[in-house]
Amino acid sequence: MTTTTPARVRLVTRTASGPVPALLANDVNEALTAVRAWPDTPRPGEGATAELWETLATVAATDLAVARAVEPHLDALAILHQAGVTEFARVPPAQLTWGVFAAEGPAGRVLATPGNHSDETWRLTGAKPWCSLADRLDAALITAFVPSGERRLFAIDLRAGGITLSTDRWVSRGLSEIPSVGIALANVAGRPVGDTGWYLTRPGFEWGGMGVAACWYGGAVGLARTVFAAVSERDDQDLLMAGLGRIDEQLTAARTALAHAAGLVDGEQGRRREVMRVAAKRVRAVVARACEDVLATSAHVLGPAPLTMDEDHAKRVADLQVYVRQHHGERDLAALGRALVTDGPAPW
Repeated sequence: MTTTTPARVRLVTRTASGPVPALLANDVNEALTAVRAWPDTPRPGEGATAELWETLATVAATDLAVARAVEPHLDALAILHQAGVTEFARVPPAQLTWGVFAAEGPAGRVLATPGNHSDETWRLTGAKPWCSLADRLDAALITAFVPSGERRLFAIDLRAGGITLSTDRWVSRGLSEIPSVGIALANVAGRPVGDTGWYLTRPGFEWGGMGVAACWYGGAVGLARTVFAAVSERDDQDLLMAGLGRIDEQLTAARTALAHAAGLVDGEQGRRREVMRVAAKRVRAVVARACEDVLATSAHVLGPAPLTMDEDHAKRVADLQVYVRQHHGERDLAALGRALVTDGPAPW
């Protein structure tokens, strides 16, 4: 298998001109190995957020499953940096592969209790849903409920004992390489990362959510490039050109929203939680809507042939359909509306 250095996806014009570090397309395991050898990747909020999101979008434009594996790893490293954690399991965090397991579900919750008072280790027991790649990552950041009923973030070693994977089957056609089943923890050692409540209240919580939207955007760009190549060969058909124009309209809105948000993150506003809360909900809504529109428009323009005969295109469509469902549609739009009313006045 050969390495792929994809064409860079741009959010703004003045970002790094170098190539995105090469990854092995269509191979999540190789990508997880490769990402540990990347040079220092920009962290959000440190002046190069647009460059970071461009990197994520560029990887996603080539292979969304690889981006889905890389994004939480980079997010975890940024979270650990924000919390001042420089070592875990006796090595620098960047030498490990990471996941972020913060979802909650109706089947149960993870409870954390203080361990031996001579160290900082807590003990974690319970069930956690949606633990992507828990079967092959080295470590994870996981939320758990402490005795006060609040949530706190912990780092756990996924190679240690006491962790059992759910027997649920991962039957998804999209992101099939990213099994995201639950795990059960039984008295697993967890190292606190930040104080109680810190993970959910820090401005960086919203930064990570917009990094996910950058991946969605990259997936839509991958589809758009396929449409562009097809339409360029048939430029006498106005309806095809109209479809391309619609895709450009949607991607421009998404790109503009991401670029504006990257500027906010790197500025003084990036430290204001109320500003970031609205910005993240707005960006994710705009990008999700653009992705859904690009999925529909590309299907209208290209027809059934690439969906049934082009492995890369069919995979990209299925991957994006699953990935973008991390945006919860009308429920997230309602949350945006509530945030706007709470912060007031009207922003337009």
